[in-house]
This record gives sequence, structure tokens and C-alpha cells, in this order.
Amino acid sequence: MPPAWRHRRFPPPLASLLLWAVVACAGALGLAATRLQQLHAAFETDARIVHRLLSQRVVQHDAIMATLALLQPGAAAGDAASAAPLPRLPSVYPQILAVLQRTGQDPWPVPLQAELSAAEAASRRTGHAAMAALDLPAGRYHLVLAGTPASYALQIDLRATIPAEEWPMDRDRSPVRVTLEHGGKAFVVQPGRAGDDAGASRLRSYDFHKQLAAASQPLEVVALRSVGLSELPWWGMLGWCVLTAGLWAAGHALWRQRAARQRAEELLRLGQVARLNTLGELAAGMAHELNQPLTALLSSTQAAQRLLDDDPPDLGTAQSALARAVEQARRASAVVGRLRRLVERPDLGGQVQPLPLPAVVQDALRLLQPDLAQHGVAVEVDAAVPDLPPVLAEPVALQQILHNLLTNALQALEQMPPAERRLRIGLSLPDAAHVALSVRDDGPGIPPEARQRLFEPFFTTRRGGLGLGLTLCESLAQAMGAHLALAPEAPGSQGRGAEFVLTLPTAPAAPTATSFTTPTRP
Repeated sequence: MPPAWRHRRFPPPLASLLLWAVVACAGALGLAATRLQQLHAAFETDARIVHRLLSQRVVQHDAIMATLALLQPGAAAGDAASAAPLPRLPSVYPQILAVLQRTGQDPWPVPLQAELSAAEAASRRTGHAAMAALDLPAGRYHLVLAGTPASYALQIDLRATIPAEEWPMDRDRSPVRVTLEHGGKAFVVQPGRAGDDAGASRLRSYDFHKQLAAASQPLEVVALRSVGLSELPWWGMLGWCVLTAGLWAAGHALWRQRAARQRAEELLRLGQVARLNTLGELAAGMAHELNQPLTALLSSTQAAQRLLDDDPPDLGTAQSALARAVEQARRASAVVGRLRRLVERPDLGGQVQPLPLPAVVQDALRLLQPDLAQHGVAVEVDAAVPDLPPVLAEPVALQQILHNLLTNALQALEQMPPAERRLRIGLSLPDAAHVALSVRDDGPGIPPEARQRLFEPFFTTRRGGLGLGLTLCESLAQAMGAHLALAPEAPGSQGRGAEFVLTLPTAPAAPTATSFTTPTRP
């Protein structure tokens, strides 16, 4: 099947619409990306502050342990003076729940004896404190420092370790989840906002992992942040889309105004060319009509002059009068000839150039778009050959012919009901040397007695017409080597519709460039 497309009455500017969509989406995505970057930067900052605060607290525990060892270098078991400072530590440091001391060979308390002993042995090997009895879900652990003569153990409460006054986030409403993890277990420092881990609303997740700055307490700070769709700057994105839509609407209005102005200028130019060509046709017709009686007058006066010369009683006055008549007739003939040469159209044969016929058709339809829309005419363009070769034609003449044919078709379709107003433009290749352009309407048709006289000057079937439009089109077609004709009545059309066919020569193929050597002069 030949490709066919329907010319829409109001073609939307798809290019500008797609451009707006791209700009709007790019701007919205840019705003969303900026917001995600801001959230990520804020998350990283808060996580590093949390790590620094918690590291300061656990390092403080090491300092307390070292201070205890220094304060009692020679304490003996059961020495009340040396044990006196120990009960006062929880009142100074609320995160310390209890202080245990072991001197000499005394064992650690029974419930934690094995774990505290193992931690003390590890402390002696490493030279720094070691954790024992770690219960991360409950937020409790012991910190053991081996010493001589006494070893110490602090029971730490992680909940009291959190510096609430310096904490960078709202622990109840912040979406960041913060935990302290070790050995697969975790203590929840900050639960994070509920619902952020839901897969349906999660857009992006951030995480932070870093061990506390204390070798004695190798707890890892883990911060997690899930960004939901609700956290995107929807109002800003919507505002951007509205702003770009307003700019697009303004640009579209300017584009339509510019297109309308260009269409009006083009129609004005075609109208001026048409009027000049019509004037040429009219002057040429008048010159043709006047030349016949002038030629007859010249012949008659010359014959009369000869007859008077054969019988000259006294006819000098008549003879001179006839001579003056001959002179005036010749002068009138010369004037008419000069007028005809003045208004005669130039030869278009030397002005032809290769033109893409489908593009010319689309330009003509664009110029007539307001008229097509006003009269509700549906236009169909059918190309029998996908890739038509370019044709040889003069651009203005070809555009004027097509414009006149389409205008005649519109005037014929005005007499039909709106639902039956159809206009078909066909592009075909009858042979390798010619391209045919047909314009067919579904109007009332052309009477049989008028079909033979359509191209005669001053013959018209429309009231108020001059009868020069088709004559001008035929002359323009012949001047550039084309042919315009009325197609025979289609079988079964019952006299309805008219089809005009413009046959144009195809442009020769561009010569293939060949390499050659230019001879040099001696």
C-alpha cells in the first residue's frame, strides 16, 4: 500500500512540545538531584558528628581507667582509703554504673568471673583496657584494665553515654537510624523515623560505617538513612514545570504569530505575482484582440491608397488623409506591441531548478491552513512512490500553480456539506522522466460542455471570476516545461469532483565526480 498521511487542521508544534518536556524533566530531575545531594551531605555531616561525640565518650572511659590505676599505685587488698574514691565515680560520670576492683589473688565477682578474668588477661597482653560481658541489646558492657597491684572494671551504660545536649539530630523524629554494633549485635542509639525502610517509598539509601576511636572499645558506629519520595522538592519541581510551561506557551504564541505573519507575507507575495501575471495575460489578450482590427485597418487603408492613386482627378487631400491614417495605424500597432512586450512574462525555462515536490506541497498546505480549517476541509496526501525524485521547476511558478489549483478546489468544496468536503493530493511517477501531481476535490464537478473550454482566456464557470486563473496556470506550466491538464471524469463519480494533473519533468541525477589530471601549460 502506498504510504498515506492525513494533514491535520491544527498541527501541534511537536518539536517545541518535546523540547519543553525535556527541559521540564531535566529541571525537575536537577532539583531532585540537588535535594538528594543536600540530604546526603547533611547525613554525612551528622554521622561524623555522632562518631566524634561517641568517640570522645569512650576515650573518656580509657582515661578514667588510667586515672584509677595512677591514683592507687600501691594499694593493698582491703585498704579502705584506696577504695574510697571508687563509689564516687558514678556520681561524676552517669554512664558508669559500677566500679569493680580486684587486688592480688582475689577473684572477680562470681556471675562475671570468667568473662572479667578473660578480659583482664587480654588487657595484660595488649596493654590497654578490654571489653567484657558485652550485652549490646541492653546497652551494657564492662571495661577491664589489668594493673598491679589492682585491676579495675567499669560497668558502662551506653544510654547514658549519649551526649543529648550535643546530639546533632532530633532522636525522636530524625529519619537517620544510628546503632553501635559489634560481633553481629547492635545497640540502637537512635531508631530513625518509622516507615522509611518501606520498599514502596524508598528512593535512595545512605549508610555510614566507622569504628570508634578507642582500641579498647571496638564498637562500630552505623548510620542508615533512607530517602522517601515524600522528601523530594515536589513544590519546587511543580513550580519549575509551571514556569517552563508558561515560557513554552509564550514561545508557542510568538511562534504562531511569526508563522501567521510569514504566511500572510507569502500569500501577499503570491497575490502580487498572480496579479502581475494576470495583468500580463489581460494585456496580452488585449494586444491580440487589438492587433487584428489594426492589421485590417492597415490593409484597408493601403488598398484605398492604391485605388486612389489609380484615379486621380483631384484627390490629393484624400490621399494625404489616407496616408495619415496609415501612419496612425502603424503608430497604434507599435504602441500595442510595446505594451505587449512590456507586460509579457519572461521565459521561465532558464530559471528552473531541482525542487522536492512533497516539500512544495506541504508549504502550499501550510499557507492555506487557516482556509482549510475555516471550511472544515480534510486533506489527504497520497504518495504512490516513497522516494520521489526532485522535479525541474521554477519555485514561484510551481507554488502559484499549486496555490491556484488548491484555491479553486476550496471554492468548489464550499458548495458541499461540511462532512463531504475532502481534498486529495496525489504524487506519482508515471515514468522515469516525469512526476505527476494531482489535485482532486469532491465538489459538484465540471459540466461536460465546460470541460473543453476551461483553459480558454476569460472563460469561467464561477460567478464574478475573470476566467484567467487556469489560463495563467497553463501558461506558467508550459513556460517551465511542464504540462497541466484536466483528468478525465472518474468512472462511477456521477459527475462529481474534478481532478487536475500537473506533469513535471524530473531533475537529472547529479554527475558523479571523477578524478582527472589538469594538463599544465608549458
